[in-house]
Amino acid sequence: MQIQIAAVGKLKEKYLLQGIAEYAKRLGPYVKLQLTEVPDEKAPETMSPAEEAQVRDREGERLLAQIKPDAYVIALALDGELWSSEELAAKLDHLATYGHSHVAFVIGGSTGLAPAVLRRAQAKLCFGRMTLPHQLMRLVLMEQVYRAVKINRGEPYHK
Repeated sequence: MQIQIAAVGKLKEKYLLQGIAEYAKRLGPYVKLQLTEVPDEKAPETMSPAEEAQVRDREGERLLAQIKPDAYVIALALDGELWSSEELAAKLDHLATYGHSHVAFVIGGSTGLAPAVLRRAQAKLCFGRMTLPHQLMRLVLMEQVYRAVKINRGEPYHK
């Protein structure tokens, strides 16, 4: 299975880079992992709703350009479904079994995801009602993908 994590912005924090590198290493034997970063749109600290929409749209165009046409897209969104780790594992297993061997998870920037990205997504996933920094969300997602792989293989990790 090919897993892509497409996200807005470049990670700079050493602790996040180390955590993501660790999970990428752990996932290596199980999936083909592709981490894609697109530049975030330069914007002032305070924006009007129209300016926020423009930022989302520009970032969304960059994200969509990086996603292959045959990818099954799962957008991380506040209005997405809440899945348990077991449900994520079952979803990935089902996709792999039924011809969707390329799954792309998409993480927006600080203003969220563009409507075009949400329309492209076949599923929307929410990790909870709390707001998390989009950079941290990459690490959390990587851990959950690793956990899902271990669940599907029946290997110890998930307790």
